[in-house]
Amino acid sequence: MSPVTHREHWISAFLESLAAERDAARNTRLAYGRDLRDFADWLSRQGMDFGTTDRKGVEEYLVFCDGQGLSRATRARRLSAIRQFFRFVHEEGWREDDPSLRIAGPTPKKRLPGTLAKEEVTRLIAASAEQGRTADERLRNVALMELVYATGLRVSELVELPLSAVKGDPRMILVRGKGNKERMVPLSGPARAALAPWLALRETEDETARKAGRQASRWLFPGPGKAGHLTRQHFHLLLKDIAVRAGVSPSKVTPHALRHAFATHLLAGGADLRTIQTLLGHADVATTEIYTHVLDEHLKSLVLDHHPLARKAGSEPA
Repeated sequence: MSPVTHREHWISAFLESLAAERDAARNTRLAYGRDLRDFADWLSRQGMDFGTTDRKGVEEYLVFCDGQGLSRATRARRLSAIRQFFRFVHEEGWREDDPSLRIAGPTPKKRLPGTLAKEEVTRLIAASAEQGRTADERLRNVALMELVYATGLRVSELVELPLSAVKGDPRMILVRGKGNKERMVPLSGPARAALAPWLALRETEDETARKAGRQASRWLFPGPGKAGHLTRQHFHLLLKDIAVRAGVSPSKVTPHALRHAFATHLLAGGADLRTIQTLLGHADVATTEIYTHVLDEHLKSLVLDHHPLARKAGSEPA
């Protein structure tokens, strides 16, 4: 077996174990695979491989990553991939030791999530009704925007939502999230109203497909690609176009920003963290607590911008 084939065998076996034993998401497995191949390439240039590198080799690779200008978050993820990989290799008996033990990695800098003001979200939803080449696309775009803001779904959860989840005008929908965990999320009146015409259109499309001997799509938002549903990339680009039409900076408008807006606006409206944690599908409430900091920053800016004592000396009240 050649060195390249040998390393690919180890990587593939590790990624398969992540899928089988830990139910790791596909995107996580892809990222870890890229990280480990980059590490393997670097080891090869140093005359080493997965079987011969030691702790110093792992540490020097992390120094190399730092020198490449990679962010702390990226370096932390790469070390995480390496640690989990060598733990697996050691448990499989392919190495007698684990060279990644007790290596201190960079602590990712916590950044406040970007969010959107309620007025900006209102403009985005209004603009979605005008964005699209056809009436059908415009119906879909309104349904997408109302649904993501009403539920705070992750973009993957949104585009992979099955048609069956929303049939019958339900007040609650079942969402399958990270780690294949399921949760119930309520649907607001505006979201159900936006979904109704899109569902009617989808039923007509499916009936036409069946009559023509074609298989009807199982997805709420079908797409032409291999997956059969709208892709995350397509939705991301669609948001940029809607933002331009709405007069909102496209750099602010991402699927994650809409998820943050959902959570932040709920918190500002009086919802408690445990409820928001459940709705977002966070495993740990500590992840949800960052929204309290977003709200703190918003309140701070309100005081600094509008309190009379915070105005610059000599300025007149508006």
